[in-house]
Amino acid sequence: MQDVSFAESLQNNLDKIDQFIWSQWLLIPLLLLTGLWLTIRLGGVQFRKLFVALRHGLIDRDDEGGDGDITQYQALTTALAATVGVGNIVGVATAISIGGPGALFWMWITGLVGMASKYSEAFLGVRFRVADSKGNVSGGPQRYLSRGIPGGLGTFLAWFFTIAAIIASFGIGNLTQGNAVAAGLENTFDVSPTVTGAVMFVLVGAVLLGGIGSIGKVTSAFVPLMILIYIGGGIVVLALHAGDIPNALGLIFNDAFSGTSATGGFVGSGIMLAMQMGVARGIFSNESGMGSAAIAAAAAKTTHPVRQGLVSMTQTFIDTIIVVTMTGLVIVTTGVWDTGEENAANMTAQAFSKGIGSEWGGTIVSLSIVFFAFSTILGWSYYGERNAERAFGSWASLPYRMLFTCVVFVGATTEIGLAWTFADIANGLMALPNLVGLLILSGLIARETKAYLDFDPTLRARPEDVEKFLVDTKNPWRSTL
Repeated sequence: MQDVSFAESLQNNLDKIDQFIWSQWLLIPLLLLTGLWLTIRLGGVQFRKLFVALRHGLIDRDDEGGDGDITQYQALTTALAATVGVGNIVGVATAISIGGPGALFWMWITGLVGMASKYSEAFLGVRFRVADSKGNVSGGPQRYLSRGIPGGLGTFLAWFFTIAAIIASFGIGNLTQGNAVAAGLENTFDVSPTVTGAVMFVLVGAVLLGGIGSIGKVTSAFVPLMILIYIGGGIVVLALHAGDIPNALGLIFNDAFSGTSATGGFVGSGIMLAMQMGVARGIFSNESGMGSAAIAAAAAKTTHPVRQGLVSMTQTFIDTIIVVTMTGLVIVTTGVWDTGEENAANMTAQAFSKGIGSEWGGTIVSLSIVFFAFSTILGWSYYGERNAERAFGSWASLPYRMLFTCVVFVGATTEIGLAWTFADIANGLMALPNLVGLLILSGLIARETKAYLDFDPTLRARPEDVEKFLVDTKNPWRSTL
């Protein structure tokens, strides 16, 4: 009885911390205003250069002549692997089940302004990256906060981020994802969590042995396929319910600014709750402002930070504007959104089942959760490893990979209710120092972005031309490390 009381007390205290971090007094305004400020400083770069960025990342794929560990496309898919996860399926359903359909609108806003944040942190990740003792590239907030912001403030912010990122890698990037894979396979195919945990232990360990090169190759192969399968299923559902889409969109926009009345199993929500859930689940899904994707961006072969920043920016567009939108529209259009918060975990599966039949719909969602969660584990293993190296030195790489692989088995075979709250808190603690750093460094980001895009607006400059531009403008960054 004492243990139960302690667990309940711990959960209650963590919930209070989580609610404060993600409240309208802290992260919600900081995330939105930072993204808005960067959007203004960068002249709406996410809108002006979206198609150029998509072409460069998805069609060109490789920036010839650039130094780094993986291609731009592999850096993009590694970041997508880490972000397109359970949050895109269960997280969206949770936001709508608590905040109402209007929460989806605030997820869109978070994504749109978050693209400027994602561009900025990826730009800085490449701009201030370094070569480690093994010759591999290392970058991200743990590097650019201390290198870009002189004095004790930069050092403090960098260490704050480093510690939070290591914790988060075992929460959002491991325990919760491993549990989601095990639950999905058990519910759909009656596979024992122990078997799932053992298989994942072997698969994750095998991939991590090869480092970022191996992770990049694996994610570039199956991340696009898993997204296309999920989107394809969603398109079929929406096509079969095309007549309900206008009403669903009207409900989303109306409830975003007026709140949602109680209906069915839904208890009702106000504007602030819709905004709070939309922003919190949005950042959980696309990670814009958290700084995590900058770690993958820093490893990319690129001739200039602006080029990789634009490629990385498309990750938020794909994650939120495409995948999250698909989940949200399917839930609202099929009318299952008001079945109650307690049904959030199964809400997306019910929506797909109602749309295209219980067998196909449930299978698509279950397999999507499995693949999305597994890919998130791979992406976050690299994020955590880089921060472990930053904190303890390069020797920490192998022990971290071994511990991370073992925790995957724990997540798959253990009830981890507290882990979800820890993951939310760690996400917020990562975002805080990174957002402060983005605001401080926004002038540098804006100046160097404008200078480069004036020189190469379509990202087609040859490596030798880019190098000449850097020399002529006396830019301290070089493609060689």
